[in-house]
Amino acid sequence: MCGIVGYIGPRDATPIILNGLKRLEYRGYDSAGIAVFNGGQLEVRKDAGKLSQLIDLVNKSPINGAPGIGHTRWATHGAPSQRNAHPHVSRNGRVVVVQNGIVENFLELKEELMAEGVEFQSDTDTETIVHLVEHYLATGLDLVEAARRTFNQIQGANVVVLMSADEPDKIVTARIGNAGGVVIGLGEDENFLASDTPAIMDHTRNVIFLESRQMATVTRSDVCIQTLDGNKIKPQTHSVSWDPVAAEKGEYRHFMQKEIHEQVRAVTDTLAGRVDFGRGEIRLPDLKLTKELANKIEKIYITACGTAAYAGMVGKYLIEKIARVPTEVVIASEFRYSDPVVDDKTVVLAISQSGETADTLAAMEEGRRKGAVVWSIVNAIGSQAMRTADGFISMQTGPEIGVASTKAFVAPLVDQYMLAILLADLRGVIDEKTRKALVADLRLIPDLVGRTLDREAEVEKVAYALKDVRDCLYLGRGINMPIAYEGALKLKEISYIHAEGYPAGEMKHGPIALIDKAMPVVCLAPKDPWHEKMISQIQQAKARGGTVIAIATDGDELIDGMADHILWVPETPWMLLPVVTVLPLQMLAYHIAAIRGLDIDQPRNLAKSVTVE
Repeated sequence: MCGIVGYIGPRDATPIILNGLKRLEYRGYDSAGIAVFNGGQLEVRKDAGKLSQLIDLVNKSPINGAPGIGHTRWATHGAPSQRNAHPHVSRNGRVVVVQNGIVENFLELKEELMAEGVEFQSDTDTETIVHLVEHYLATGLDLVEAARRTFNQIQGANVVVLMSADEPDKIVTARIGNAGGVVIGLGEDENFLASDTPAIMDHTRNVIFLESRQMATVTRSDVCIQTLDGNKIKPQTHSVSWDPVAAEKGEYRHFMQKEIHEQVRAVTDTLAGRVDFGRGEIRLPDLKLTKELANKIEKIYITACGTAAYAGMVGKYLIEKIARVPTEVVIASEFRYSDPVVDDKTVVLAISQSGETADTLAAMEEGRRKGAVVWSIVNAIGSQAMRTADGFISMQTGPEIGVASTKAFVAPLVDQYMLAILLADLRGVIDEKTRKALVADLRLIPDLVGRTLDREAEVEKVAYALKDVRDCLYLGRGINMPIAYEGALKLKEISYIHAEGYPAGEMKHGPIALIDKAMPVVCLAPKDPWHEKMISQIQQAKARGGTVIAIATDGDELIDGMADHILWVPETPWMLLPVVTVLPLQMLAYHIAAIRGLDIDQPRNLAKSVTVE
C-alpha cells in the first residue's frame, strides 16, 4: 500500500521524509515522490521505480526546505510512471497532494473538472483532489475549508495529505473512511505525520491516531483535529513503546487486530496496477495469460491448505460463474496422492500466504509433472511458489505477522475475481458491458471493507455474549459457504473453542441434532441468491432453541426480527460479498480470544508457514 510521510518544523524536511519512506518500504510500491516548500515555491521530485531512484534524483537535483510530504505508490489508476507518481500539483503550482486509497467517483469528478477547462496531467484519480482544492481556493476559501469541502465531495476510503505554497505554515490531512492509518507524531516546535508508526519513531514516541472521518491541521506548534463536518475533537495522545515490535503494532493490541484493519489497504493494493477503471479492463501481466492459453484451458484445479483453501472455494464459484471454466478445489496435502486427472489443458492454481507451504509446493510439482500449467497466488515476494510457477499473482498485502491469516485470505478473493474476469474476457464468454460492470464493482470494495470494519464495537458486544461457549456451528450457502468454514477456523485457531463450518443445506442431515441453547449458530445470510434459503435455516435453528448470530445486509427486516444477534454488513455486489462477510467473523474470533486472555498472535501448536508435510 502507498506510504505517506510528512514533516513541518525548522529542520530540512527532505532527509526526514526519505528516511521515513524507507521505513515503509515493506508495504511495496512502484513509484515514489517528494514535495517540499522552499523559497516561496513548492518543489517536486518523483519517478517510477524504487526509493533508491528517488534518492538518486534528489542527490542530482537537491530539494530542501520545509514543510514537506512524501509518498510511495502502488498504481491503481494509470501505469507506474513519472507522470502518475505522487505528489500531484495544481495547475497554478501552489497546491500539492498525496493520497492512499481509491476515489470511487473520480470519473464523474474528472468530467466535471474537464468541463471547467481543467487539463489533467496524469491518469490518476488523485489528481481530481488537487484540482478540487484549487477550485475551492479560487472562491476565496482558506486551505482548511477548501480541503474540507473536497474531502466531503470525494467518495471511498481514502487518506489524503496536502499543503499549499500560500499557507506554508500548515499541512492538512484527513482519514476518509477506514482507509488505513494516519499517525501524527508530536515533537518540540515540529510535528510529523505518516501512514504507520515505524516511519516517525526515530523522532517521537508521542502520537495521535486519526479516526475515520476526521481531519487534522498540523502546524509546527499545534495539531487541530476536527470531524469532516467541522466539529472540533479533543485528541487522545498515545505514548508508543520503545520496543520495536510494540511500535509496529501502533494503536492496536495485537498484530491480528492491526492486520484485520489493514484489509482496506490490502484490497486496494491487490487492485494496484491491475485494474483500468476507465477502460473497464483487468491486467495480470505476471500471470502470463494469453488468449491462446485461455482458450486452451479445459479445467482448473485450485490447491491450497487451511485458510487459503477456503479462499480457493470462493474462487471456484467466481471462475465457474464468470469465466465458465470447470474448477475443482483440492486440499494440497491430498492432491499428489489422489492421482488427479491432469494434462496440458489443465491449470493448477496454488494459493499460499508464505509461498513455502510444503504440501502446496508438492501439489504444484505434481501438476507440473503431469504437464499442467502451474500458477500461484502468493503473498511472500520471491518465495518458492512464486519462483517456480509459470505465472503468478502477488497478493500485495505486506507482511502478515499474526499466525491466523486475515488479509492474506481477503486478497486472494479479489485476485480470483480479477482472474475470472480476465479469463472470461480472453475466452469471449462475457460481453464488454458485463465486463465493465464487473470491473466497476471493484471500485466499491475498499470503502465497503472500511465501513464494515468501522463496526468493530458492535462485534465486540456479541463477543462478550459468546465468550464462554464451548461449541459453535457456522452455516453458509453458495459463495458464502466457504466463509462459514473460514469463520469456524478462525474461532478454533485463536480462541480454542470447538467450531464447525457446514453448508447450510446439510444442517438437517446431521448437525441439527446438536442445536440447543448451549450451541450458538452463526448464519451467513446476506442478500445474495441464497438469501431465502438461509432464512429457512435460521428458522430451523431457532425452532430447536438455538442462539442465532446472523451476518446480514443493512436494512434486512426479515433477519432483524429473527436472530438473537446481528452483525450488519453494507449492501455489496453478491460475487464480492465474501470479502465483506468474512470481516465480522474475523473480528468476532479476535475479540472472543482477547476477552479470554489468549495469545492471539501466536496461538498454541500453530506456525505461520508449515514447511513440513
